[in-house]
Amino acid sequence: MYNVRKGKMHLPVNRWTRRQVILCGTCLIVSSVKDSVAGKMHVLPLIGGKVEEVKKHQHCLALSSSGPQSQTYYICFDTFTEYLRWLRQVSKVASQRISSVDLSCCSLEHLPANLFYSQDLTHLNLKQNFLRQNPSLPTARGLSELQRFTKLKSLNLSNNHLGDFPLAVCNIPTLAELNVSCNALRAVPAAVRAMHNLQTFLLDGNFLQTLPAELENMHQLSYLGLSFNEFTDFPEVLEKLTAVDKLCMSGNCMETLRLQALRKMPHIKHVDLRLNLIRKLIADEVDFLPHVTQLDLRDNKLGGLDAMVFNNLEVLHCERNQLVTLSICGCVLKALYASSNELVQLDVCPVPNYLSYMDVSRNCLENVPEWVCESRKLEVLDVGHNQICELPARLFCNSSLRKLLAGHNQLTRLPERLDRTSVEVLDVQHNQLLELPPSLLMKADSKMAKLEELEEIDLSGNKLKAVPTTIMNCRRMHTVTAHSNCIEVFPEVMQLPEIKCVDLSCNELSEVTLPENLPPKLQELDLTGNPRLALDHRTLELLNNIRCFKIDQPSAGDASGAPAVWSHGYTEASGVKNKLCVAALSVNNFCDNREALYGVFDGDRNVEVPSLLQCTMSDILAEELQKTKNEEEYMVNTFIVMQRKLGTAGQKLGGAAVLCHIRHDAVDPGGPFTLTSANVGKCRAVLCRNGKPLPLSRSYAMSCEEELRRLKRHKAIVTEDGKVNGVTESTRILGYTFLHPSVVPRPHVQSVALSPQDEFFILGSKGLWDSLSVEEAVGAARSVPDALAAAKKLCTLAQSYGCRESVSAVVVQLSVPEDSFCCCELAAAATLPPPSPGVFTPASGVAIRERPADGLGAPSSSSGLASEMSSELSTSEMSSEVGSTASDEPPPPGALGEGSPAGPGEPRCALHPGGAPGAFQRQLSSATFSSAFSDNGLDSDDEEPIEGVFSNGSRVEVAVDIHCGRARDGERWRPPAPGLPPEAADEGAGATEDEPGAARRADGAAGTMGRRRGNGSVAPQERSHNVIEVATDAPLRRPGGYFAAPAQPDPDDQFIIPPELEEEVKEMMKQRPPAPPPAPPRPGPAEPADCCCDTPL
Repeated sequence: MYNVRKGKMHLPVNRWTRRQVILCGTCLIVSSVKDSVAGKMHVLPLIGGKVEEVKKHQHCLALSSSGPQSQTYYICFDTFTEYLRWLRQVSKVASQRISSVDLSCCSLEHLPANLFYSQDLTHLNLKQNFLRQNPSLPTARGLSELQRFTKLKSLNLSNNHLGDFPLAVCNIPTLAELNVSCNALRAVPAAVRAMHNLQTFLLDGNFLQTLPAELENMHQLSYLGLSFNEFTDFPEVLEKLTAVDKLCMSGNCMETLRLQALRKMPHIKHVDLRLNLIRKLIADEVDFLPHVTQLDLRDNKLGGLDAMVFNNLEVLHCERNQLVTLSICGCVLKALYASSNELVQLDVCPVPNYLSYMDVSRNCLENVPEWVCESRKLEVLDVGHNQICELPARLFCNSSLRKLLAGHNQLTRLPERLDRTSVEVLDVQHNQLLELPPSLLMKADSKMAKLEELEEIDLSGNKLKAVPTTIMNCRRMHTVTAHSNCIEVFPEVMQLPEIKCVDLSCNELSEVTLPENLPPKLQELDLTGNPRLALDHRTLELLNNIRCFKIDQPSAGDASGAPAVWSHGYTEASGVKNKLCVAALSVNNFCDNREALYGVFDGDRNVEVPSLLQCTMSDILAEELQKTKNEEEYMVNTFIVMQRKLGTAGQKLGGAAVLCHIRHDAVDPGGPFTLTSANVGKCRAVLCRNGKPLPLSRSYAMSCEEELRRLKRHKAIVTEDGKVNGVTESTRILGYTFLHPSVVPRPHVQSVALSPQDEFFILGSKGLWDSLSVEEAVGAARSVPDALAAAKKLCTLAQSYGCRESVSAVVVQLSVPEDSFCCCELAAAATLPPPSPGVFTPASGVAIRERPADGLGAPSSSSGLASEMSSELSTSEMSSEVGSTASDEPPPPGALGEGSPAGPGEPRCALHPGGAPGAFQRQLSSATFSSAFSDNGLDSDDEEPIEGVFSNGSRVEVAVDIHCGRARDGERWRPPAPGLPPEAADEGAGATEDEPGAARRADGAAGTMGRRRGNGSVAPQERSHNVIEVATDAPLRRPGGYFAAPAQPDPDDQFIIPPELEEEVKEMMKQRPPAPPPAPPRPGPAEPADCCCDTPL
């Protein structure tokens, strides 16, 4: 607390006052209220300011800020000691200088005035703004004032659309790094010759076709970025820039590669020509180019490549071309990347003795080249997705080979005699192997190694009936993956001391043989998809100690009821980052019980965007449906509105999305169902029709010619990892607004009319489709009769194929009848909304209960769905197949009255089967949401989630009594009060006190769901998932996800009448007055034909 005075000393208006004064960092904070720091605080920045001693007053300092609008505070200290301490500290702060300023993404149209307070800046970042060469701006605010920073070393002006090169930067002599990318520049002025100290010059993403000859004066220039311009040949000035060792000209318009021009640039070692239009190489009598060590020709139009002229080539990238033949000089070759071509011939001469990595996957090779077996330093070989029928035995003799990937070929057998091999990872999945040689894993003698060093083996997708018992000799084995085979005997993997993960799902196992003690490092065991497997209580109790144990739950059998037109199941799994960055949406009764909506959202590495999309898109779609019925229009509008609703969360974050909407034709409500799909990013959907896949989505990426032309038109930069500006692989995706117009949210929309030949459709995230083809996904889902089990199998397959990111799959089974049109009376249809086609299937679910004290996770007997059991309660998998209503007892004959929409003898359509007016029905709610903030196998916040643990969300279930009021008591149906919302009427809010269920509803009102929305989704009353404007308004995490569902009704909690009270209850029922006969209906078109009141149990 000191005496403080503000302003000039000679002004009488300023007086001394006692105030709290604090030196916080580089600022002086002065309170505005005496003896308090809670009021308004005055902040005085001290960097670059002045500290002066006031001699007229004892122990007084004058503190001033920098700049033309500087302020001064006078402080008098009580003691000389405090005076010296403050003088020393404040002088140190004032002597500091700001060296780095970041003003990126600030929507600046001119330079702020306070930027020039300190002219000692060395680094200035002004990217992603709206700066222009505007002569109408004041001189002190324009780009011409940048030359005032005489000590500036780094300047970033990218993504400002300047149009013309800023000449002021040429007058900064100390500038060493200049970035003017993505500014629509068409020419570089000759004045750049004055920048003698420039070392890095980035001109990417402009409209340049030539470079000035004056660039040769930049003798220290070591990096020149020319990617994504409009060059058709190498600029001649590059021959004079001897300090540049990397040629960066990806994304230009080059159609031929003239090797003669490269010969004139002996200083160039790394050539990057990705994403051009190169179709051929012209040698022009060039013998060799010894100076080029790295050549990148990815994503061009090459049909053949003879790279023998590059005799010192170390790394070659030629992925995603149209190569049929490839010839390379192997003198010093270290890495070869040639995947996704059409190679049938691969020649490397001489034998590459330094080759350590080779990727020739996704080609048309029929055998492994002989020279590969002689490469002595080869460590990783990927020949997957070819047509190879046999692996040479000599290949395993390579002592340096550690990883062999040969999946998705046509192998029928493996070599029997393997000498001195050191392979640690062997991948032979999805071949045609019938058995493994017994000697393959046999323990070696002193001179032979065989596969004793093997640590990981993948045998999935073959036709194996057994795994050799000699696998026990592989003492270092930690991962055994053998799903989707015909294995009948449990292998001896539990005898391995280092085993961690065993996947034997989708086989023919009938029993499991276990040792007395499980391996100490075992973390995951997957036995799902083995229909004949039966485990006793002791085995289950022993396996339950495994951190992640997966097994099918026993089926309860099929309940009575008509089949559903659609039913679904979904599964989600976290990746190696232990974050669930995907979310699923399922609304079985969407928009007045006539439609269904499903979706999958993928945020790549962020959790916020998928959760926002999950909570919001159904509401937006319902609103857009009210505005237009055109399939493409309402879907496109939904995505565009969602882009705006993401708010600040969508500026630097984004997410892929796919939506599938089932509904009747708006013009012909009695016609067939229409499935409309829309997607952005790499989330896609595929329909299975007659057993064959019918793609419903399109993945927009750089591999799409149309999108690549659009990116080049907008001068976006595609980095070497294939991402737009290094951010996202997709060109159409939600969010990432700072990348507009290169990245847009406009979806691909496709509509198909559903027919009885349609079996199901699949929605999947990026991780699913990066690992599985549509053919394989459809084939895997067809082999499983249950929707949830099919979704779980797809995620398991993706993870077994090496998917290391979050993955989600939704499988929707279809049962479209031949007579899929509605034949109900029009008056009845106009009075009451018809139920969803999916509300007459058997109700099935999994009751989530606490684990018993003995630690044994006994499966629920009420579910026939595949689930996941773990020693941790929260990793139990929960059913997500909803959208069904099953009567507890079938309606008696003749239960339909004359006033019903359809009489007892009147035929009903398959969409609207009749039901008894007074029959009790158990109806499930319409929405199932999966939370992106899933615990992923956590019992507490201090434990790490388990990689790959599935989280299926809990089914939101509401039990109701469906009564027909007129059939029982003759009372006429009354419309809801004017002030009563329609949601309340839907929930049976107008029930009278005379009804037996009224008291019971009043007692359980607090435990029921809040309200049913117009689109069919369900949300609690206290939290509404309305449109979200900004990321900070995202729903908070709750123990059960975003939406708190009521407790599931326990089937054991039934009302049972004791035997001693049975007679008394019968007497009470006899004394009850009979219901009056129903009143005759009055004629009138607007009169409702029936009424229904929903009473919660």
